[in-house]
Amino acid sequence: MNTYRSTAIIVGAFFLTAMATYLVGASLIDSFISSPDYLNEVAGNETTMIMGVLLELVNVVAVIGIGVGMFPVFKKENEALALGYVAFRIVEAAILVVAVVSPLLLVALSQAYLAGGDGEASNFQTFGTLFLTARAHLSGLLLTVFFSLGALILYYLFYRTKLVPRWLSVWGLIAVVLVLTWNLLGTFGISFNVGIIFGLPIILNEIVLGIWLIVKGFEPTAIASLSEKQI
Repeated sequence: MNTYRSTAIIVGAFFLTAMATYLVGASLIDSFISSPDYLNEVAGNETTMIMGVLLELVNVVAVIGIGVGMFPVFKKENEALALGYVAFRIVEAAILVVAVVSPLLLVALSQAYLAGGDGEASNFQTFGTLFLTARAHLSGLLLTVFFSLGALILYYLFYRTKLVPRWLSVWGLIAVVLVLTWNLLGTFGISFNVGIIFGLPIILNEIVLGIWLIVKGFEPTAIASLSEKQI
């Protein structure tokens, strides 16, 4: 039982770490790259940009930690789905790593932009646009898809095992569907000024889930039931 309690605390801490580092890291980076004069903004805030990148990399570690941490528990219920969840989280982490490359390239590009002449400005802007477009596609499409697929498995297994209260699992499943809906609408060119409404439920859910796992841990009856299962 102590092992399961430790697992719950560690995974809960990973959930909170992943959410905090991703939100803060992305906010730091996006605050500069969203500016029309982003090359000058990035060049003048290199330290902050790198800090944002480092936070996003910490998020990568936390994402993998969640998948690996839950595998020994989930595999007692369904090993194939448990492996699938780990796989989706690893792919998600890989996409995050690639998405982080763009801000790093922008830092180098911005320095070269300031050192170059006016005649080369259009070339730097072109490369900058390519980097930003690549990050937008990775973060806005691929990342959302793999995160959502992994989250669907996560909350389904939580619902089946009753490791956490079912209201928390149902909340998570509904929140993931909202994220996928937002992503699908965006793919067809439909956007909302209040799009955060679609993402807010999953943000709050993962915060509550992380706190629940740290404070309450897994449900003892669910752990006892899983312990009796043979894989």
